[in-house]
Amino acid sequence: MASLNGGRRAELVAVAAAPDDLGPGRVRGACRTPEGPTGLEIRADLVGDPDPYRLRRHVSGPLTYTLRSCRHGGRYQGGAVARRARLLRAAAHYDLVDLEWPEDLVPELTAGIPPRQRRISWHGAEGDRLGLRTRFAAMAAVPAALYLMVLDRPADGESASAPELLAHLGRSDVTAFETGQGGTWTRILAPWLGAPTAFGRIGGPGDDGTPGLRQLVEDYGLPALPRLTDLYGIAGGSVALSLSPRVHNAVLREYGLPARYLPFATDSLAGLLRSTAALGRASGLRLRGLTLKPPHKEDGVALADVVSPQARAVRAATALFHRNGRWQADTTDLAGALHTLQRSGVDPAGQRVAVLGCGPAGRAAGLALHRAGASVTMVNRGPERGRQAAALTGLPYVPWTEFAVRGHQLLVHATPLTDRAPFRPADADPGTVVLELVYRDSPTALAAAARARGLRVIDGREVLLTQVREQFRLLTGRHMPLGTAQAALAGGEPRTDIDVADEDISVEDISVGDISVGDDFQESEAS
Repeated sequence: MASLNGGRRAELVAVAAAPDDLGPGRVRGACRTPEGPTGLEIRADLVGDPDPYRLRRHVSGPLTYTLRSCRHGGRYQGGAVARRARLLRAAAHYDLVDLEWPEDLVPELTAGIPPRQRRISWHGAEGDRLGLRTRFAAMAAVPAALYLMVLDRPADGESASAPELLAHLGRSDVTAFETGQGGTWTRILAPWLGAPTAFGRIGGPGDDGTPGLRQLVEDYGLPALPRLTDLYGIAGGSVALSLSPRVHNAVLREYGLPARYLPFATDSLAGLLRSTAALGRASGLRLRGLTLKPPHKEDGVALADVVSPQARAVRAATALFHRNGRWQADTTDLAGALHTLQRSGVDPAGQRVAVLGCGPAGRAAGLALHRAGASVTMVNRGPERGRQAAALTGLPYVPWTEFAVRGHQLLVHATPLTDRAPFRPADADPGTVVLELVYRDSPTALAAAARARGLRVIDGREVLLTQVREQFRLLTGRHMPLGTAQAALAGGEPRTDIDVADEDISVEDISVGDISVGDDFQESEAS
């Protein structure tokens, strides 16, 4: 079992995977950071062969040359003779040259590239004829400085084979992770399981699941590897651009808790729980809680041992956490929109409100506003979800085609639309307030149009700041300091088109009327 006691530091490796990554200043900025020298990997199958002397002027860390073939997940399609010639030329200038197992392990290359310059890699499916441990043993029979195993994630997403392999091997010369967005968390976690390196793309997150280099530092605290015992995360269909890891991990680091919050992109919440449980048995790491995004909000209710009355009322959960030996589900959606309005000085009591979007976040917002004394109408494009919302909340439902903007004092936007307005703000009455449950770094199309009309807009970033604090409390039992959350959201690289209506909608500890977050089983909070 790999040691998780911390004290080590991972080697950060900046990956140049697009021609723009080699532009003026990009390499220098990526490889000279306050955290120390960063190595550079050139994906020659994607960017060609840059001048190694120019690279040396800007990179003090080790240089790695990779000519990934199509068979191993890359784009190199040339012949074997040309490939071997390029690899041998690279050995004259690079610290490490990636050799694909078993095709590249031929006498010509092993004679020309000594073990200290070899990184032996394999890319494939975990379910093929050779088991992973048997395959690694065959790879390790050839001396090398490093070994790399990249696993294709199975279609059902139910796997944690790479982390389990690292935990079993307990070696400091091997890295293993899984591909795709569903494998991003395995790349981030690998250094805690013994892997010597963490790879981050210069240009930001990649479609293959590689996180951005700045994400590794700003969101996950690498290259430092403090003691780790617990895992938290955000689970959804798409979480690559979520701001939640940045904020949660900033607070976990401030408290000095032995935990990290990871992005779990998965189509199966049950599969994720099974695979992380297997990892826990292999490594001692325990999954303690999840923020739930669609399509898992309803699944959280179905899988939990204990469900709060609020989550049961809207048949959806935003948080799933393990406490007292049981998985517990709760939702903070009911109070999320209401608390943000109150902090902004808006009292919904007695006002006519339309909630556009009848997913879990919309249903919860509608029910909360109704309980606060508003006259609420649910609006949805699809009639099936609209009728479901009406049945669950007892609120009237109006099809989108019959909805009239005029006559409402508050409009709640709970759809994923960011690049076009879901209604014409010009049709709204003067003084109407627009509350968005979606956000991006620049104003959404609705926010821009509504402000141009002179309407007051409360955007999703204001909602997120209040929501994420209570979500942290539910998962960990601790308060999230407001200043830390604000600083984390203000820093780092921009993220766009992030759907808060589909993300973590949660609020700080409040009770409004009969809406109380987690009041049926919430444990006392740590100071």
